[in-house]
Amino acid sequence: MSRFPVITPPALAELRARIGRPVPRPEPYIEVATRDAVRHWAAGIGDRNPFWLRAGVAPPTILFAMDRIVSGYVGGLPGVHAMYGGTDFRWDRPIRIGDRIVGDSVLLDLVEKPSRFAKRAIQQIYRTTFSNQRDEVVCVADSWCFRTERDTARERAKYGPAESTSYTPAQIEEIARAYGVEQIRGATPRRAGDVQIGDALPAVVKGPLTVTSVIAFIQGWGSLYIRAHGAAFDLFERHPALGIPNAFGVPEPPERVHWDEGLARAVGVPGAYDYGPERVAWLGHLVTNWMGDDAFLRRLNVQVQRHNLIGDTTWCRARVTGKDGDGVVTLALVAENQRGETTAAGTADVVLTRAG
Repeated sequence: MSRFPVITPPALAELRARIGRPVPRPEPYIEVATRDAVRHWAAGIGDRNPFWLRAGVAPPTILFAMDRIVSGYVGGLPGVHAMYGGTDFRWDRPIRIGDRIVGDSVLLDLVEKPSRFAKRAIQQIYRTTFSNQRDEVVCVADSWCFRTERDTARERAKYGPAESTSYTPAQIEEIARAYGVEQIRGATPRRAGDVQIGDALPAVVKGPLTVTSVIAFIQGWGSLYIRAHGAAFDLFERHPALGIPNAFGVPEPPERVHWDEGLARAVGVPGAYDYGPERVAWLGHLVTNWMGDDAFLRRLNVQVQRHNLIGDTTWCRARVTGKDGDGVVTLALVAENQRGETTAAGTADVVLTRAG
């Protein structure tokens, strides 16, 4: 028996008619990159680099907190699940404390793909152009979600029950040591001439993922659909398919797959899992730790490939794969869990100092 709506030809045609058209902008969680907003974003992704507050510059991935479209807010296909697939950020300039950033989005494309997870998936791609209060383009970002039928995904049962993850005191101590030796380049310039193809970046660990750490991320990011009291009921009145009754018969948003094991399994996932933008930001953190204060992250393109389940530990790693005569270094990025599975991968372009 079907519990959730499915992808229908009329609904898909209606969504296709929106391609190339501006998207109404949902109210952002953060409008201005205040000192507090920067502090909360850095804390939410576990970025302990003091540079951000000391120099009055924001971590570049704070754009997730400043726009809901780039974070995975999708329109059309009501009641059809959306799984965040990735982001391709291209920055033109840094974000400074005090900047007011506005994202203007269009639906860029819809691509139908076969899916082992749900038989078919619709890749829904948005392009968001971020501008500051001086009308300067700060960044252009393409982001995408995969729309999948919840019942189909559950019935196909690509994933079995979530593997129970537990840690010995020695394993927790190993993770603690990794946090203790995390390397932040800081004020010492990393010069392009000193970087060689094949160089490995110092790894950054994230986790073990807990509901508490998910809440910490939401405190910095703001979420997509989490509302309380009258605001929640207003949201469900505007978008009835968002309100999925919980065990008490109370409507809650599908976003609760990130902490509700039962709903996660109902949509075909083995258990509650993290937010995709969180892992994109983790790999951005890995890069900014390595590049140093004087460098500029020009591009970050990350594809989320696998669910990062509650209990999982993620190791963020990278290697230098290219460099040019203008000081631009290209990195290959990967996020791996404690089972050795790749959960996200991508590339980054960093502009380093050429002199010296």
